[in-house]
Amino acid sequence: MNLLGLGLCGADHDEEALSVREAELSMLRRLGAGERYMLAVQSNLAITYGVLGRLEDALRLRRDVYSGHLKLNGEEHVDSLRATLNYANSLVLLKRFAEPKSLLRKTIPMARRVLGASHEYTLKIRWLYGQVLYKDAAATLDDLREAVTTLEDTERIARRVFGGTHPVTVQIEQCLRDSRAALRAREATPPSA
Repeated sequence: MNLLGLGLCGADHDEEALSVREAELSMLRRLGAGERYMLAVQSNLAITYGVLGRLEDALRLRRDVYSGHLKLNGEEHVDSLRATLNYANSLVLLKRFAEPKSLLRKTIPMARRVLGASHEYTLKIRWLYGQVLYKDAAATLDDLREAVTTLEDTERIARRVFGGTHPVTVQIEQCLRDSRAALRAREATPPSA
């Protein structure tokens, strides 16, 4: 069933893939499949929900996958760090910034220690943290400055690791430009009386 779901997604038949993935999850629950496999299937289903714009459903599953990996592996396992990234990203897509800000701030030093500063997940966690800081309408001037600093450092490492044309590097550069623009706009705005 997993291969059928992957094939349908690959062919942009996302509604059909959703039916297959929901059926697969239901079947595996009835059969009492192993926790690791269940988490992988839930993660695939969350991706499909996200593609279909069902962001609340995707968030619910991402939260379950995140919690499941923490229980199964502890917070410093690579699978848990990836689940943290995916869960935080789901929150950001829904413009809920407080929880991912706190979660990512705690996760960054852990990812650096466990995976290294140049690992793809560490870079993506820092990139998402920079986005959380500057995209939040309630961002302070200090948040915007921290976003720029974080994204400058992340972009520099991504450029060294992936090269300047890699999609991750290009997207980080765009966020860096956006964060700098947000900072300039805030610095140009006179303080309210």
